Amino acid sequence: MKQKFRAISILKQNWGFLALMLLMFASRSSLADWYHVPTGSMLPTIVEGDRIFVDKMAYRLEVPFTDIEVMEIAKPQRGDIVVFNSVKADNRLVKRLIGEPGDTVAMQNNVLIINGDAVQYAPTKQPFLQTEYLDDTAHFVQFTPVANARDNFEAVKVPEGHYLVLGDNRNNSADSRYYGFVPAIEIQGKATKVLMSLDAENYYIPRTERILVPLT
Repeated sequence: MKQKFRAISILKQNWGFLALMLLMFASRSSLADWYHVPTGSMLPTIVEGDRIFVDKMAYRLEVPFTDIEVMEIAKPQRGDIVVFNSVKADNRLVKRLIGEPGDTVAMQNNVLIINGDAVQYAPTKQPFLQTEYLDDTAHFVQFTPVANARDNFEAVKVPEGHYLVLGDNRNNSADSRYYGFVPAIEIQGKATKVLMSLDAENYYIPRTERILVPLT
């Protein structure tokens, strides 16, 4: 009995802190979140050690701590950088959205063909780096040569309720070429900026040049 009263007393004394913690976790669950990126599959846009901000209300509002949709806000668009919990990969992934439901997508020697039209690319001064133009989104992609690169695939039609995603580090990314289409329900939000970045190869010193860098 004493333990029960003691527990009640502790709750009363700390209810403000507990409410704040609950609100914070609820916000991370349904409003916004941050995600540590451990791999280079999105180079050069996102580098290893980046902490990215994820707008979880970009596409829908959910009941906190669930995947129950309260309201749809917008549809994911081609060119968006999306964060999703992949069941097939058994991991949280961040990739660029390439194909929307109903799109037909193919790749020939690393050139994307969407709905019969080849995507435009422009060279840069850096080797293996090009600018890719997806509708209104222009962003860098990296084509570092690797053995057995999956730089070709036949035309596929993206089914309803699904999306096709690829990494910007095009020859070094496990994406829809490996795990297939991404169900809409798995998409958790849109990555919009780098909050901060720690360099694991340099004693985790912050990369000051990447603080609050917008993601495009």
